[in-house]
Amino acid sequence: MTALIILIALALLFDVVNGFHDAANSIATIVSTKVLTPRMAVLWAAFFNFVAFLVFRTHVASSIASGVHKEVVTLGLVGAAVLGAIAWDVITWALALPTSSSHALIGGLAGAAIVKAGFGALDIPFFLKTLAFIVISPLIGLVLAVILMSVVAAVFANKSPDWTNRHFRPLQFFSAAAYSLGHGGNDAQKTMGIIVTALLATHHLAVGPGGKAPVPLWVVLSCHAAMALGTALGGWRIVRTMGMRITQLRPPEGFCAETSGAVALFIATSLGVPVSTTHTIAGGITGTGIVRHLGQVRWSVAKRIAWAWALTLPGAAFIAAAAYFGVRMLGLGT
Repeated sequence: MTALIILIALALLFDVVNGFHDAANSIATIVSTKVLTPRMAVLWAAFFNFVAFLVFRTHVASSIASGVHKEVVTLGLVGAAVLGAIAWDVITWALALPTSSSHALIGGLAGAAIVKAGFGALDIPFFLKTLAFIVISPLIGLVLAVILMSVVAAVFANKSPDWTNRHFRPLQFFSAAAYSLGHGGNDAQKTMGIIVTALLATHHLAVGPGGKAPVPLWVVLSCHAAMALGTALGGWRIVRTMGMRITQLRPPEGFCAETSGAVALFIATSLGVPVSTTHTIAGGITGTGIVRHLGQVRWSVAKRIAWAWALTLPGAAFIAAAAYFGVRMLGLGT
């Protein structure tokens, strides 16, 4: 029981890290357009991160809990996966790289499971779907942003920049709220899935009908609270990369990027697919820059971010695999 409690605490710590690491994604645009100060923006995002449990069902959590065959799962394996994800998040935060906490966690789970029982321990369709959405989710954000930004540019073509900025500032409150809601709804569920996996491994929870594991209410509430806490701590380093270095943003661009990213998150969460909030908002921000002018997109920054995305799954998997070797050598719940 003590080991389980420690693992749950470690998983919630990951949620806090996820909150301050990925909170930048949900507030980068509204801060860079100066609609809200960083302090007010993180509080705004934290609130909607928390209330997301009232909106979304736990499809993503159930999918992650089924990502590794239950007969392979142990507390040691889950602990190594979470350690790998936390370590990757801290490394990329220090480098100001907006990588995916979601894929760090999934990569960590895969790395530990492969070391223990080989590739046969993985639910291959789940991981293939997750890999596919590394490409699909930013493309959805980009395409939606291009369409929405093109409509905005056409409709308000005769308005002055001051007029459009003034009228789109209030709209950013709603788009940022929607994006934070999607962030809480998708990202908090990854940690729910990890905790449910640990509960299944220790027989404190049984698989329900259809092979899906139920998610207890206390798990839902604690994960959303931890995510909200992490978001309230903020992440200014990554805000600068996302909101100021990819392309210059004004309130119309910020609104279009946030709205496009939110729609992409809502679609993925309803399908039970764990996607990256980083990927969706980066796609949205790039899409707005493309509409304004291709030359306004700083492709060198976008390329650096893309490399970080590509390295997240194998990087977190490698760290988790090393952690699992250590856990196995110590004989801790392997």
